[in-house]
This record gives sequence, C-alpha cells and structure tokens, in this order.
Amino acid sequence: MLPKIARDALKLGKVDIRVMRSGTLQFQEFVVKRIPSPIGEYPVLFADKFVDMSELLRLSEEYQIPVSAKNGTVFPRGKTSKDFAGL
Repeated sequence: MLPKIARDALKLGKVDIRVMRSGTLQFQEFVVKRIPSPIGEYPVLFADKFVDMSELLRLSEEYQIPVSAKNGTVFPRGKTSKDFAGL
C-alpha cells in the first residue's frame, strides 16, 4: 500500500519535494515517468538534476516508490520493479 503522498504524486504526474542538493535545501520538481519492463510498466519519480544517492534513498523509503535522477535509480528496501508494475 502506497502512502497518500505517493498516490497523490502518481495522480498529478509531478510533485515538488524538498531535497538537499550541494549542501543546500531546495525544492526540486519530480515528474512521474513510466519505465517499461518485461513484467509491465512501473512508475518512477524522476528529477532532471543530480541528487545525492543518500537523498534518493531517503525519498524512496519515504514515498515507497522508485526514485530516479541523472546519477541513478533507487528502490525502497526489499522491493524491485515487479512490485510496482501496473501502478
């Protein structure tokens, strides 16, 4: 079950999230992208900037959804793309 904030982000197609970038707290816009996989498409919150991997991991755990930026993609602990297929 996704948290309410993640369901709202999927419904709207984007969300502004406060992240730490280069030592500064900033609001960054994350858009929902659908990534194809053999099991089916799954959603990812994507930022078109470099964001520290520790921040991506924090966001992924908080939203319980995959999060991606220019420098990588992370999933919540213990989950893979097949857990999000069809959302």
